[in-house]
Amino acid sequence: MFHAQNLFIRVETNEGLTGVGECSAFPMIVGESQSTCFEMAKDFARIWKGKEALDIENRLKDLDDFTAFNSTAKSAFDMALYDLASKKENVPLYKYLKGYKKTLETDITIGIDEPEIMASKALDFKMQGFRILKIKLGKDGKTDLQRIQMIRNTVGSSLRLRIDANQGWDFETSKAVLIQMGMYDIEFCEQPMRSWNDHHLPALRKVSPIKIMADESVFDHHDASRLILAGACDYVNIKFSKSGGIAEAIRINEVCESHGIACMMGGMLESRLALTAFAHFSLSQKNIKFYDMDTSLLGHQIDPVKGGVEFKGYHLEVPEMPGIGADIDEGFLRTCEQVII
Repeated sequence: MFHAQNLFIRVETNEGLTGVGECSAFPMIVGESQSTCFEMAKDFARIWKGKEALDIENRLKDLDDFTAFNSTAKSAFDMALYDLASKKENVPLYKYLKGYKKTLETDITIGIDEPEIMASKALDFKMQGFRILKIKLGKDGKTDLQRIQMIRNTVGSSLRLRIDANQGWDFETSKAVLIQMGMYDIEFCEQPMRSWNDHHLPALRKVSPIKIMADESVFDHHDASRLILAGACDYVNIKFSKSGGIAEAIRINEVCESHGIACMMGGMLESRLALTAFAHFSLSQKNIKFYDMDTSLLGHQIDPVKGGVEFKGYHLEVPEMPGIGADIDEGFLRTCEQVII
């Protein structure tokens, strides 16, 4: 993917409140593009027009009744409703969600490349002060093993390493690679296999010295329950683009927490606006223990966001303004395709 496929929305009420939302389409995972999200957004806006914005449950039901799936497009509208609701209460979103302040320390991602190049980037990040590296893998197992070996030898033992295979291995490769990587002190492996191989995860988990985190295998709380009851994962990665937003993310986290399964807050290629909502949500859920919120540090050439979460090195701090506390610069929006419903 060469550019972010993001959609920004504003929802206005007759009381003068404005809620904002953003989603980032990732077609190879969610099956949605910027274009499909834009078309769905027009329909969603028409469905909601004239209805009670603070009735979050029924407004989201309106969207589910209209179309199955389309979780990415729905997540922007979900976000806007929660922004409105917390602005109505005149509190930051994390307080509206009954949250509290805690440390949010993000990892930093190393994209898949030649082992030497990845090791060099790892060292650069270490010199910048990052303490947690997320390493993209999922090609041939032999080279992936070389990547981890070289990175660990380069940065030493003080940094935490996480790996993400992005569904790239089959079952036999997953077993072989994870067993061999056990010596390198890996915190967890995200999504080693395609979701259609979920039935292999319990067996993989039994032999793997590295804990397994489900990502693309969990879109909603039903998926989370299915995997957990099967003994298929140790952790779950929550992303609004998969869950459809905050409401379903809460349900996923509740299922995980009830079974002692910690969660990670992740994302696609969202700007700092949606990232701010991610941070608010993370502050509202004690069971979210891992934070993968680095895309605006790595992948965006332009930052059009006003307000929003701030990076203090590798830590994130949310604004104390009502709602999400972020918006998009009007000058930037004038350069974008837009429609008013």
